[in-house]
Amino acid sequence: MNLAHWRNWKKFLAVGVLLLVVMAGCNTGSRPTVTDIPAQAERTPQPPVEPSPTATITATPEPAALIINGERVALREFEASLIQLEAADRDLAIQRSDEERIRLVANDLIEQTLLAQAARENGFSVDDEQLNNRIQQLIEDAGGRQAFEDWLSQMGYAEEGVFRSALRRAMEAARQRDQVVASLPPQIEQVKARQIVVRLRSTADSLYRQLQAGADFATLAFQYDPLTGGDLGWFPRGFLTVPAVEEAAFGLQPGEYSGVIESDFGYHIVQVEQRDESHPLSGEARLTLQQKILQEWLEARRAAAQIEMLYP
Repeated sequence: MNLAHWRNWKKFLAVGVLLLVVMAGCNTGSRPTVTDIPAQAERTPQPPVEPSPTATITATPEPAALIINGERVALREFEASLIQLEAADRDLAIQRSDEERIRLVANDLIEQTLLAQAARENGFSVDDEQLNNRIQQLIEDAGGRQAFEDWLSQMGYAEEGVFRSALRRAMEAARQRDQVVASLPPQIEQVKARQIVVRLRSTADSLYRQLQAGADFATLAFQYDPLTGGDLGWFPRGFLTVPAVEEAAFGLQPGEYSGVIESDFGYHIVQVEQRDESHPLSGEARLTLQQKILQEWLEARRAAAQIEMLYP
């Protein structure tokens, strides 16, 4: 992570001072000094003086925007994340309402916190030395301490302490994220297929009848997709944007084709060319499945979490 990609977003403690004032007794006439009082003077017995209680100072908690499983996310960190999202939206000319930005920031911080909590449960936490080393690297990447502090201010971090808390959580969350997606094996069951997609049901039905009469699937596919011939390449379950096409493909053997499948894109007929029980994942397929695994993990974790939204 470098500064260009970092998002991915006190009340003063009032201390009362106890002032103990001891007043000397007064006589009629002149005010006595210590030497004016006879050592053996008869005095009225006084009850023992109880020691004054020591004032206890209780720190005022940092105002929180979220509480996830008892862990507080500081209001100042939440507001910094909002500043970062607003800046990103301006750069990309994205229009969002304030309510949508608040929801996006809240979801991001909730997911980060759930990941960081799981990392600590699994025995990984970022100590001060690791955190200091990372910050020092960021300072060097920024071009020096002053440039780093200017960047902190631009990102909404009025104090480095708020940034340290956010960075620690992000580092722990990244570790857990890596652990979750590492469960995906490098090779899994996949099929290699191609499809024909048309806009009209009548056209799809006509193509299906031609296939039943012995027409070549690839020849027909190139008529409707001259560039690729409808080639879908190798793909695993959970990859295609049309689940019905994917489901049909995994139900076919090499050389077989499906019936007409309706979707928002039109009408599909799919043919499987090859199957492999353990085929290497492409980079795109790996990324898609990793995102799917991570999202499923977060949904399960979130369903079991206790979350309080305190902002605004």
